[in-house]
Amino acid sequence: MIQVVDVTKALGPDCVLKDVSLKLSEGSLVCLRGANGSGKTMLLRVIAGLMLADEGGVLMDGKRLGHDIEFPPSMGLLIEHPAFVEGLSGWRNLSLLASLKGTIGDDEVREAIARVGLDPEDNRPVRKYSLGMRQRLGIAAAVMERPDLILLDEPFNGLDGSGVVLAMDILAEERERGACVVVACHGMEEFERMADEVVTLVRGCVMPRAAVRPGPVRASVQHPERGAVEEPAANSAL
Repeated sequence: MIQVVDVTKALGPDCVLKDVSLKLSEGSLVCLRGANGSGKTMLLRVIAGLMLADEGGVLMDGKRLGHDIEFPPSMGLLIEHPAFVEGLSGWRNLSLLASLKGTIGDDEVREAIARVGLDPEDNRPVRKYSLGMRQRLGIAAAVMERPDLILLDEPFNGLDGSGVVLAMDILAEERERGACVVVACHGMEEFERMADEVVTLVRGCVMPRAAVRPGPVRASVQHPERGAVEEPAANSAL
């Protein structure tokens, strides 16, 4: 159980988060919804232990971040733009990342890359990747170690229609595995419909919360340029 308790965070004179409280459970998919500047990214940073709250705090199974523990013990993270070693391949980048903890091997890294629709044997350096390919690799990095907590900031940015459906499939699978998945996004009604809970942030404050019934990914996906387009169902081969 993760508890965000009365968190307030300011950057200079600006209050970015104000008295934010949430309870996040394992096996749940939570959508953080809000316009740019609403505090979504900052809230993810506080939950991840990358920023400490000025007031209040975050409890992980009763242990307080920044006091009892520095970071969540099992976490996959994608905040803002994924960063990689530009001269190395996607597989080499993720292999180096996996070596920090040593909990997974080369086979699991290759499986994670293939899971997001990339080729593990592609030796091109990441600097030659498209925006969508980099985003897919970032998602693979966040989920490859099968963490208990997955925090994703605008993971659908840069993805085409089929990539959006594939990403939502993966997030649903991680929920079924028992992970707590928290995703910050806006303008993604299809994702909101499949979430267990939608949390709306407005100028750093949480609006009244709404529980939603998880549902399948719809066939119609909003493409940022083309509007609604038809895509395969979530469990179809892409």
